[in-house]
Amino acid sequence: MASERERLHNLFPDLDFDPEQLRNRYRQERDRRLRNDGESQYIETEGEYAHYADDDPYVEPGYERDPLDLRLDVVVIGAGFSGLMTGARLKERGIDNFRIIESGGNFGGTWYWNRYPGAQCDIESYCYLPLLEETGYMPKEKYSYAPEIYEHVKRVGKYFDLEDRAVFRTRVTQVKWLEDEAVWQVSTHRNDKIRSRFVIQATGPANRPKLPGIPGIRSFHGKSFHTSRWDYDYTGGDHNGGLTRLSDKRIAVIGTGATAIQCVPFLGEYAKELYVFQRTPSSVDLRGNKPTDATWYKTLEPGWQRKRRENFAATLTGQNLGEDLVADGWTDIARRILLSLRNRDTDGEALDMEELALRSEIADFQKMNEIRGRVDETVNQPHAAEALKPWYRQFCKRPTFNDEYLETFNREKVYLIDVADAKGVERITETAVIANGVEYEVDCIIYATGFEITTDAHRRVDFDTIGCGGLSLYDHWRDGFRTLHGLSSHGFPNWFTIGINQNAFSPNMTAMFDDQAMHVSYVIDEVKRRGKRSIEVSAEAEETWVQEIIRLAGTGPLSFLNDCTPGYYNREGTASQGTRQNTGYAPGINVFNDLLKDWREKGNLEGMVLN
Repeated sequence: MASERERLHNLFPDLDFDPEQLRNRYRQERDRRLRNDGESQYIETEGEYAHYADDDPYVEPGYERDPLDLRLDVVVIGAGFSGLMTGARLKERGIDNFRIIESGGNFGGTWYWNRYPGAQCDIESYCYLPLLEETGYMPKEKYSYAPEIYEHVKRVGKYFDLEDRAVFRTRVTQVKWLEDEAVWQVSTHRNDKIRSRFVIQATGPANRPKLPGIPGIRSFHGKSFHTSRWDYDYTGGDHNGGLTRLSDKRIAVIGTGATAIQCVPFLGEYAKELYVFQRTPSSVDLRGNKPTDATWYKTLEPGWQRKRRENFAATLTGQNLGEDLVADGWTDIARRILLSLRNRDTDGEALDMEELALRSEIADFQKMNEIRGRVDETVNQPHAAEALKPWYRQFCKRPTFNDEYLETFNREKVYLIDVADAKGVERITETAVIANGVEYEVDCIIYATGFEITTDAHRRVDFDTIGCGGLSLYDHWRDGFRTLHGLSSHGFPNWFTIGINQNAFSPNMTAMFDDQAMHVSYVIDEVKRRGKRSIEVSAEAEETWVQEIIRLAGTGPLSFLNDCTPGYYNREGTASQGTRQNTGYAPGINVFNDLLKDWREKGNLEGMVLN
């Protein structure tokens, strides 16, 4: 039997690096960052930390209104893209008696809160911005910035006449099933009395700011805020920059994920001094943004956006469709790592799984070598350059794309503080951030630590859902999500959720949410059309789907994640069997959508019980 060295030489005769050395380096870098406290290293944004999540700097304070007394067909909780598209799809089916309840001051969800300078989507706008054909809107650029996304959110709300159905600045406190009435009682912090036949939880995966539990965080006497609550009164300027009020300020940024990648260049330009505290560097690839070609846009035929979304999703799952319509950093990664495997000539023989895994790994190594090479080409400070190199597999963390971030560390007043060996910032005092035993006096701390994505569901959603027999949804999900198609659960009649667990995940989340919204709207319409009171997933169907998700996930993804550097993808290095149960539908979003389409066409609402 050939040794691995011989096998590598035969498959990759021109390989110019040692894969085993890279594997060892990746393991070493992972171990430098592993912590014993996993996701509990983050503080829940409640109590004395509630202002990091509850404060809304984008509205006038002191808003009050009289309590509402409503009897509705549907309550949609959340007015981000998932809630917005749910409202649109309900309207398309002639369901009008609904309300969308939202804690923020307007539609938008993540894009209502994320207004930090440079905020931009990393999925091209022609795929990401939903309902472009319906609203007749042409995005300005291939990758839209936050103001354009926010304006489109409001455009969709106006187009589908959702504004009068929105209840803003209102937090849901409990959702409870009233069995005798077969309705949901929805309670809010404004003492509203709302009864609704159906509830759709569309709170989204990125709604709760994540705050690191650094000792002394409350002792700091300077200014501090989370990037999702950006304080332009303090920084000056707006999304486009002009942060002139920072000219005499020493700023600390904690976190170097997708948010920091975008805002750090602006802070580096305007702050007197900028200290960026990094535990794990991001993979930073080229963005290559460009204005939309209006001539090209006018040539698009009806149905173009769905075709483009499906092409993007297919490319990311390694399907060879002959043409990559999106042709960006995401699909480049997929072509390198997946398409090369699918296109390999096997003379009709089954793929050797060991060879397939090796080819995928080598392609990943080559891509990440290029990412690290870009750091060397861009950053002229040797210490910073070495610290900015990501030593892990490409999809251990969400890739980022930016053309200014790396260059920011060439500025004399910008300092990268690598805290990998200490596994994070040591502590915070009244006036400083202490890291690696060094005290950095600062005037302001900005937490660029993103949102809680994979923490316990009840922690991310600050209200409980009480189903049949007083069962809490979060008790039902204690050992992992339990659903049919990721959309509804046994014991919770007339209840649905739009999300990322146990359905098909895609980096292009609006495509996911839109198809889920169409499916849920169909089910609700069928219940109403058939004159039934309620619909509920059977226990058997729920268990069958849970086992199918686990079976399709297999052991490969869990093994991959456990080898990764800590992050939210692997629950800070604590990925487990529950992680497999909470994963998406492994064959991908296109296959999942076909499955839902076939389910609808059967017409018997298989796996659900009507009453």
